[in-house]
Amino acid sequence: MPDVLVAGETLVDFLPGSATPLAATEEFARRPGGAPANVAVRLAQLDRPAWFWTRVGSDPFGEFLAETLADRGVPDRFVERDPSAKTTLAFVSGDPSSGPRFTFYRDGTADTRLEPGRVPDDALDAVGWVVVGSVPLASEPSREAIHDLVDRANDRGCTVVFDLNARPELWTDADFAGQVDRLLPAVDAVKASPEDLGPAGVEGDTEDIDAVAPQLHERGPHTVLLTLGEGGAAARATADAPWGPADASHGGYAVDTVDTTGAGDAFTAGVVDALAGGERDLTAVLDRANAVAAAATTRAGGMADLPDPDSVV
Repeated sequence: MPDVLVAGETLVDFLPGSATPLAATEEFARRPGGAPANVAVRLAQLDRPAWFWTRVGSDPFGEFLAETLADRGVPDRFVERDPSAKTTLAFVSGDPSSGPRFTFYRDGTADTRLEPGRVPDDALDAVGWVVVGSVPLASEPSREAIHDLVDRANDRGCTVVFDLNARPELWTDADFAGQVDRLLPAVDAVKASPEDLGPAGVEGDTEDIDAVAPQLHERGPHTVLLTLGEGGAAARATADAPWGPADASHGGYAVDTVDTTGAGDAFTAGVVDALAGGERDLTAVLDRANAVAAAATTRAGGMADLPDPDSVV
């Protein structure tokens, strides 16, 4: 039985065939996406299959996503089909001057319709880890569904990991920061990149773990994980953490990068895999997570096959 439950969106990304603004793009490649979906797939590839609670439409895109998850080894117990809503779509801008920008077709779509209580208590009793992202917090009823899940996970002593992912296309900074503030007191560990932290209300140099960690510790989580792209990652944990107090950093790995899509999600999966497997040295956890993320960038797509898991130990 899985010891990890991941919850959140699954969607279809349409990637441009060339580095052009969205209005000028004529061809797109269809790819499965959604940060929590990427995490669940990576965990399965690391031989730690996780329950994945998500919701897709009963449409061709939903079928594509459900089949993709199953093919990647993700158990389907909590992969819901919504007969009354479409699957979320995201079109990615290839404008090199501004970096990736997303245009979401997500008004009332299936993943916004996660409902409280759909994951039963007995399932939470059986897992030790719950991983959630921030995108479901942008709409109802998925917002209350995530809060309900986290509250019940806390009641059962699960370790809750929050993948903080700012999406300015979905909400204002004030709304985002408000929802982050609401969730953080119920979270054990938070993972973020520097660009996520400013919209979340973190002040100062968001690339400096010593500036970032105290602000987040004060808001709830005992462990803060900061990804720094090619610079690797850093982490801080208070004495409240099972692996704390700890001060760790890791410079990452140099690889022949093909695609960075989903690298942060692969990092999250590496962290959860290491900690759920009993690793208590936070530097070793970062080593593992950076190795998984680096390996993921050597393939195209956020759910592409990893090299043999033995190659990222």
